[in-house]
Amino acid sequence: MKRVPILIVGLVIISCTATQITQTVTEAEKAMEGTTAPTTSEVNAGLKEALTRGIMNGADLVSKTDGYFGNPAIKIPFPPDVKKVEDRLRQMGMGKEVDNFILAMNRGAEAAAKEAKPVFQNAITSMTIDDAWGILKGSQNAATQYLQRTTSAELKEKFKPHVQQALDQVSATRYYGDLVTTYNKIPFVEKVNPDLTDYATTQAILGLFVMIAEEEKKIRDNPAERTTDLLKKVFAYQK
Repeated sequence: MKRVPILIVGLVIISCTATQITQTVTEAEKAMEGTTAPTTSEVNAGLKEALTRGIMNGADLVSKTDGYFGNPAIKIPFPPDVKKVEDRLRQMGMGKEVDNFILAMNRGAEAAAKEAKPVFQNAITSMTIDDAWGILKGSQNAATQYLQRTTSAELKEKFKPHVQQALDQVSATRYYGDLVTTYNKIPFVEKVNPDLTDYATTQAILGLFVMIAEEEKKIRDNPAERTTDLLKKVFAYQK
């Protein structure tokens, strides 16, 4: 008589997909660990805590000396789409100036990055419940994408003066503008943006988000990075 329930259980297991079985096992493990699903308020608080931590770490890393210049992943190069301009400057005997110009772009970015924290903090404070759930159940860089979407315009305003100040200190900036303007007059060539400040500012912001994305990934992938009970509970239930 006891064989019938066993047979039924076996058929149920066979009929389940691998995803369903994995999900069931995962939920069972959570139950055995004594964890319960986080409340809406816990998700909101946990995501804000994680974002704040990622921002602080990411911003601190890039705002120190060589935060950009010494990191190949985010170092701002001479605009790659105008390599001919760089070559021309070097042919004119301005190789050292070009090198100083590249250093100046990165030093400007490092100085500008100090402006990022309060901008990010405002975005975190304004985060809605729907935003929080979307980040928790979203992609590996959902939090970074949220910050990019809500802060990029303001960051550009904050970063630009610092980058401009750094670039004003090297004469290559002026020569670059003159050469690009002349280059853009050539028929049928793809036009190049002569505004170095705009280029360097955009690259600085992109580099900052690269570092924040790395911090987000650490918290999502590595339980050891979830240093508080709230972070452990919330991120245990990410998809």
